[in-house]
Amino acid sequence: MPNYSLHYFPESGNSYKLALMLTLCGQKFDGVWTDFGGGVTRTAKWRATVNEMGEISVLEVDGERLTQTAPILLKLAAQYGRFAPENDAERFEVLRWLFWDNHKLTGCMATYRFMRSFTPSPDQQVLTFLRRRLDDFLRILEQHFTDRPFAAGERPTVADLSMIGYLYFPKDESGYNLAASHPAVRRWLDRVAALPGWVAPYDLLPGKRLQRYA
Repeated sequence: MPNYSLHYFPESGNSYKLALMLTLCGQKFDGVWTDFGGGVTRTAKWRATVNEMGEISVLEVDGERLTQTAPILLKLAAQYGRFAPENDAERFEVLRWLFWDNHKLTGCMATYRFMRSFTPSPDQQVLTFLRRRLDDFLRILEQHFTDRPFAAGERPTVADLSMIGYLYFPKDESGYNLAASHPAVRRWLDRVAALPGWVAPYDLLPGKRLQRYA
């Protein structure tokens, strides 16, 4: 049985993706709280000893440090036989949505939410720009989930576990009330939350929280 340690901070949706994947696969992990708000991930020492890319999350597997959430999700899916694509067509769909999520949905939502709620004086022009992009991405998801239950088809995959990473946090952090504005997206989130073993982000990742400004 591998020994897992997850370097995280509670507000990190990427940390939540890996914590949830491990939990749904029946795996325990040790949490290593990281002082992201204090700037530790930007220090030369942390980048030399934990992650040269300067990013959270980091998953240690028997002492080996793995970085970048999407390939870790795929690795765990293959290892435990859960949430993995089952054929070439499904594999293409899973990769398509994983890349889209990392480049667009997660990339913008993580930045927008952090600036909006966890910085004292966010640049309003930047927030407006990010909000417009997020509105477009959520419209894409709303359309996608009008006629299918999960991202790649009839069953959940790591594409779903990646895309939900920042969408379960409180609406007063993200500024989106998805139940009102994007009902198909909300129903998809409810289907994922109905998976046996699902846990909400702040329940799964405890510890000192970032100061809230919004």
